Amino acid sequence: MFAQDKMIAKTGKITFEASVPSFEEVTAINHIGSCLLNSKTGEIACLVLVKGFRFKLALMEEHFNENYIESNDYPKATFKGIIQGFNSNIIGTTPKQFKMKGKLEIHGKKKEIDTNATLRKTDGGIEIISDFNVNSDEFAIVIPSVVSWKVAKTVNIKTEFLVK
Repeated sequence: MFAQDKMIAKTGKITFEASVPSFEEVTAINHIGSCLLNSKTGEIACLVLVKGFRFKLALMEEHFNENYIESNDYPKATFKGIIQGFNSNIIGTTPKQFKMKGKLEIHGKKKEIDTNATLRKTDGGIEIISDFNVNSDEFAIVIPSVVSWKVAKTVNIKTEFLVK
């Protein structure tokens, strides 16, 4: 019975951006992630494999994995939290915003996140979209001084999952 309350997405879209105006775009997209939603409680858990981020330039991807995020040592990023006021009966085809709170873990460090999640029903399930900023310093991610003026410390993260 309890298993019926779980809605799962085995793939999603996670976008990472740390661009600085007038310099090369620092953006990556990842489709290697999963999300689990308890449709009764609004509890949510997401996992992303860090090596799944794809950049336009192979060198950026290499630096991201080896020098910044150290993906061999920290292979995944996770979020565990709750969508406050979640009730599947009030979600329709028109997007509806909810507050989402939880802990984001990146690079072995955890931080409380308080953001909005936009939910809507689709033919395939419930779409969950979030968009928030984090600071690289809060996750002990060191940006070398040689490129620090080309990479923003404030990183925008957008997530899109369709749970079924």
